[in-house]
Amino acid sequence: MAKKTETPKNGNGAAGPLETLKAVYDFMTKNGLDSVEIAESGAQIKLVRRRPATTQVAVPVPVAVGGALAPSAAPEAAHPGAAPSHAAPAAPAGPTVKSPMMGIFYRAPSPSSPPFCKEGDSVKAGQVLCMIEAMKVFNEIKAEFPCTVERFLLDNGKPVKAGQDLVVVRR
Repeated sequence: MAKKTETPKNGNGAAGPLETLKAVYDFMTKNGLDSVEIAESGAQIKLVRRRPATTQVAVPVPVAVGGALAPSAAPEAAHPGAAPSHAAPAAPAGPTVKSPMMGIFYRAPSPSSPPFCKEGDSVKAGQVLCMIEAMKVFNEIKAEFPCTVERFLLDNGKPVKAGQDLVVVRR
């Protein structure tokens, strides 16, 4: 939306360049604008106001290092007789297919399609087991050797990390 402003005139009725700049700057500050560009009679003016960069505040995040406990896990360690609120996932029995990347896990090519394979299916080397979506690209995860699918470790549409176990298989 363009707004016209009156600029002060010098003695002969025309505004001088300094008065024009001042008037444009006043217009910018009064209306809270970061930039203004004006072209008139072959002359062009562009003013850009730089605002100070926002400051970032570091937020400490508790992390377990080595055998140390994170602060959130300390209350559980204080009461060894108490049942843990969440059990660590058990290591899968047998060989697994691991995720080569971080993304979203899918068992089928689309929501209305059947899954690539089901638990108990025998698959050949190179057959697609599942897909991982990473940055809007769907990557097929294929069996590296002939095997039988024992169980899927993730639900459809769940996030997955690189190196995370996806499928338990039996050779």
